[in-house]
Formats: sequence, C-alpha cells, structure tokens
Amino acid sequence: MSVFIHPTAEVSERANVGDGTKIWNLAQVRENSTIGKNCIISKNVYVDSDVVIGNGVKIQNNVNVYHGVTVEDDVFLGPSMTFTNDMYPRAFNQDWKVTDTLVKKGASIGANATVVCGNTIGEYATVGSGSVVTKDVLPHALVVGNPAKQIAWVCKCGFKLDEKGNCKECGTKYPQYGEEQEKND
Repeated sequence: MSVFIHPTAEVSERANVGDGTKIWNLAQVRENSTIGKNCIISKNVYVDSDVVIGNGVKIQNNVNVYHGVTVEDDVFLGPSMTFTNDMYPRAFNQDWKVTDTLVKKGASIGANATVVCGNTIGEYATVGSGSVVTKDVLPHALVVGNPAKQIAWVCKCGFKLDEKGNCKECGTKYPQYGEEQEKND
C-alpha cells in the first residue's frame, strides 16, 4: 500500500501520514500532524499542526480540524463540520490558550455541526447535522440541536436503539441503554 496525495493538496513534509490514506484536492495537512492508516481526507479539508487522527477515519469536504483536536479510530466527520480550539477568542489576544477536544472511537459527527472545544464525544456517539456541541457527549448517545441535547441511544452500527436497548438493524443488545435500566438507576 501507499499514500495517495492529490497534486493540489498541501501536505507538510513534517506531517506523518499512514499507509493507505488518501488526501484529496485542495486539502491542507500542517506540520507535526499525524494521520493514521486507511483514512480519507476529502476535498478542502484543513488539518492543523499537532492534530492527531486515528486509523480508518473519514473526513468529508470542507472540514476544519484545529490544533488541540484528537480524533480516534473509525470516526466519521461530516461535510463542513468544524471544531473550535479557543474558549475566549479575540483577534488581538496574543496569549490565547488551546483547549483540547477528543472524539472517541467510532463516533460520527453530522454535516455542518460545530464542536466547541473542551468537550469529549464518546465512543460510537452520533452528533446530528447542524448541532452545536457545548458539553461532553456520552458513549452511544444521539445528540441534536443548538445546544446539542441527547434524544436517544445508538448502536455501534449507527441505528437508534429501542426502549429495551436493542438494535433492530443488526440485533446487538445494549441493556444498559434501555429505558427500564434508566428508571432503576
């Protein structure tokens, strides 16, 4: 295997790009960033310096992944979603501090969503399109809106769980996410 870099992409010689990764047109990957194996970095994606992206990550068109963001394996970042990295942005502030953000394994973030820095998106969680994440998202949670609020639980395969914590799509059972379990807690 090898790395594919489109001729119009700008990839720093000091970036570390894993085998089998494809970086498409007009993408920019900055110095000291790490992109794992078998990733897709789509058109017009910006990967800032010191960003860490795991294996098998799919980043759709027009996504900005700023300094301070860590993306674990098998994450999906939908078209035009973005991260922030400064809690108190001012153009004239010379002493601003990066606030870290973590997206855990298997999470999916929908198109045009914004993830405010300092938050963690849990394993296999789903952030709905257009949502604004202002607090941590639990593993397997489905959140939507502005600010994003949890409305359901989702399976590893991405489908909503029923009231007993079962996925009707793939048959996986998550009793810990059923309504009956929540009532007992």
